[in-house]
Amino acid sequence: MGTEQREDLNVVAERAILVALTLRGERVSIDDRFAELSALTESAGGVVVGHLTQKRRLPHGKTFIGKGKVAQLKELADSVNATIIIFDHDMSPSQIQNLEEAVERKIIDRSELILDIFSSRASTVEAKLQVEIAQLEYTYPRLRAMWDHLGQVTGGAPVGIGTRGPGEQQIEIDRRLVQRRLKQLRREIEEVQQRSVREVEKRNNDHFTVGLVGYTNAGKSTLFNTLTSGGAWAHNQLFATLSTRIERWELGGGTGVMLSDTVGFIRRLPHHLIASFRSTLEETVHCQLLLIVLDASDPSAMLQLDTVEKTLKDIGAEHQPRLLLLNKIDQVEDSSDKLVWVSRCPDAIQISAVTKEGIEEFTEEVLLAVIGIVQEVTLSLPIRASKAIDFLEKRTAVLERAWEDDRSIYKVRIGRNQIEQILSRERDVFIDGKPAVEQIEKLWAIPEETGACCHLPPHRFGG
Repeated sequence: MGTEQREDLNVVAERAILVALTLRGERVSIDDRFAELSALTESAGGVVVGHLTQKRRLPHGKTFIGKGKVAQLKELADSVNATIIIFDHDMSPSQIQNLEEAVERKIIDRSELILDIFSSRASTVEAKLQVEIAQLEYTYPRLRAMWDHLGQVTGGAPVGIGTRGPGEQQIEIDRRLVQRRLKQLRREIEEVQQRSVREVEKRNNDHFTVGLVGYTNAGKSTLFNTLTSGGAWAHNQLFATLSTRIERWELGGGTGVMLSDTVGFIRRLPHHLIASFRSTLEETVHCQLLLIVLDASDPSAMLQLDTVEKTLKDIGAEHQPRLLLLNKIDQVEDSSDKLVWVSRCPDAIQISAVTKEGIEEFTEEVLLAVIGIVQEVTLSLPIRASKAIDFLEKRTAVLERAWEDDRSIYKVRIGRNQIEQILSRERDVFIDGKPAVEQIEKLWAIPEETGACCHLPPHRFGG
């Protein structure tokens, strides 16, 4: 393979053959893996023209697939005029180099393909920085195998003992350039991340924050546009969203939350990307409520849920209350399939972001999370407590008002979380004639935790 081919990893308009090995302990079916890899390839702009698979206990050390399969792959590539071969695995630099020499085609692995997609979709300064860092971290340990010129010496002498000098000098130069660029990028992204942390902390102090998370192409951006004023790019392809978008979502009764939509997860998401996109995922880590969006019409939905849960754990977002949303339920035509979901996840809510089925029920659940269990009580607070009184007037159902001396008396329907918000503004508050702090524990006793949907953490809303 020439230098020009390794430099150009763009998959746009390429004719691609997809390759997957069924290895020992593999849980995902080969059909599901090819379906996802095809979607990734098409998202990158490639055209799938062939498939090849092999069952092995372990990958072949030199070429990943066996010798016979290498010959079969070369024959298939010639017959369909393929220009690129994409593996549903991460491969070593030497395996890629050996295969490229054998089949005379460009070889890329799964991580390289995902990096290519992220690179083409990055539109903000932050996203571009994150993608470049991930690409350089992926490339750095592969420099020797990725560039043919690194081993060449003056006069075209073969690579070997006694001929390494100029090649070794060149690879060290390239490594220093990569390290220098990485150092600069990390300084820049550190500034972005610090600013992001400050913004997230301020938003959490000022608002109740809710995050949409889920497998890529589960319909998060479509749901985001349905619930808010919109603006998120919703498209039927993997990784349509790379940057976090935040809008206010009105729940009714004067109550609203800040809803965020961010990058989707995927099976075996390259760890370099998880690390470099940490500032983008900061919203998810610190959201006060997570909404896990699952494509109920996808046969691999349960495996996708496993991936989402694992990724949330990896980024440190495993302790927040969460709600499972079975999206695209309008595409599940067989009623028996819907019953299967009811038995699997009895606490999940079936919705359609397109037809808006289940949106009202789902909104009520989120409202319950925000305001807490509602009670009818009489509040007494100082007339001077203007911010607390304004909160009562705008955010609660006021049944009666009265004034006695220097105090305002309100009979309201109010939730526990709302009471706590009022106490954060004004401590001199009485509930039904007694200090608010004492009454909260009596009137809003914490119920015993109930079982959760499927294998999600055993806490739902506030508890």
